[in-house]
Amino acid sequence: MAKTRVAVLTADEEQIRAHDRERVDSLRRSTSWSKRLALLFTLIGPGILVMIADNDAGGVVTYAQTGAMYGIGFFVPALILGGFIAFAVQEMTVRLGAVTHRGHAEMIWGRYGPFWGWFSLIDLVAANVLTLVTEFIGITVGMSVFGVPPVVSAAAAIVMDAIILLFLRYYAWERVSLWIALGNLVFVPLALMAHPHWGVVVFALGHWTVPGGFQAAFLFVVLANFGTTIAPWMLFFQQSSVVDKGLTVKDVRHGQWDTALGSVAMVLVAVAIIVLTGTLLHGHRGASADSITQIITAVGLRLGRTGQDLFALGLVEAGTIATIALTASTSWAMGEAFHWPKSINLPARAAWRFYLPGLLGAMVAAAVVLIPNAPLSFLNLTVQVVASIFMPAALLFLLLLLNDREIMGVHINRPWQNIVAVAIVGLLVVLNGMYGLSVVVPRWF
Repeated sequence: MAKTRVAVLTADEEQIRAHDRERVDSLRRSTSWSKRLALLFTLIGPGILVMIADNDAGGVVTYAQTGAMYGIGFFVPALILGGFIAFAVQEMTVRLGAVTHRGHAEMIWGRYGPFWGWFSLIDLVAANVLTLVTEFIGITVGMSVFGVPPVVSAAAAIVMDAIILLFLRYYAWERVSLWIALGNLVFVPLALMAHPHWGVVVFALGHWTVPGGFQAAFLFVVLANFGTTIAPWMLFFQQSSVVDKGLTVKDVRHGQWDTALGSVAMVLVAVAIIVLTGTLLHGHRGASADSITQIITAVGLRLGRTGQDLFALGLVEAGTIATIALTASTSWAMGEAFHWPKSINLPARAAWRFYLPGLLGAMVAAAVVLIPNAPLSFLNLTVQVVASIFMPAALLFLLLLLNDREIMGVHINRPWQNIVAVAIVGLLVVLNGMYGLSVVVPRWF
């Protein structure tokens, strides 16, 4: 097994990190409740960002189509379970980043060598570009409601992403991203505007029913929902974000609270979208879930122009925050793999190789979306399924690293955490296998 490489910081990075740690240590030494609260708000960020960015445009489309096609019964409890799964996975990245002070890509390259390093990197970059396609689908479709041409909205999204990434140091980049992420909550009042039957929602929590049985189409949607709940980019993003933020083992508990808060927000919004479309569209004659455009139109017919505009804005916000996160994820992974300067704290001139891959990935994704007559809705669900298929391999690397006492010391996984992680991998493998069988031997389902 290859030895873990030592991360080397530039002088600029060291100076910025030292300043950040001095501020955190000053807050930690204080016993006043106001400083304790300030410490919490200073340390939170990566967990909330990764979870809300996980409710990306592709996720919004997937949840909306799921609610319209299958209603509330199965997927409300499934998404709550998905929130616990996402927390269990992402909490491990917090510990790994805080203990090692290295990003996920750097750990894989340094611990398991170039072969597995290339494997994980190609896996991540391919999945990120595909996922970015879904973000630009959301941005362009959402902005089209306001009459903005797709080429203009796609270009504006790239420019905004580049400005935030290139001109803000990490702390400011994180705070701006968190403010954008707040827009994700717009789906909660939308769900309330739909006046759902809360008795049906409560009933669904205790009675899982599979509408139509385990058919191939249903399994495809289940995989898509799990693919948007946990994805490979999330591991790389949060661990690198923890490192770039400068968190240490003293901050693990705050990182866990950060991730827990993000998980709650993620589930709240996901369930709100399922309840919204499950109430307004499922079982209604003439309501179609074939495309997100049809769903937006249907929401407008039932909730009026305000409801339609809010849904469209929520879709744009979801694509925007995820584009910011995915771009950073790609850049961090490439910088870690090739020993480039790899911090959002660095100016673009000093770290152009770090910033370039993420922005190029966004440009490629935007170009794909602008192809005339591209099957965007089918592509969106397919991308989520691909993420679900890629996830078991990514989780296995994470599990191996969290059980490596040489690098984790006393912070290795506890037995129950390994059991949970193995169960998650097993669940994904079983679902992937069942879907594969449903395609190859459909008569079995």
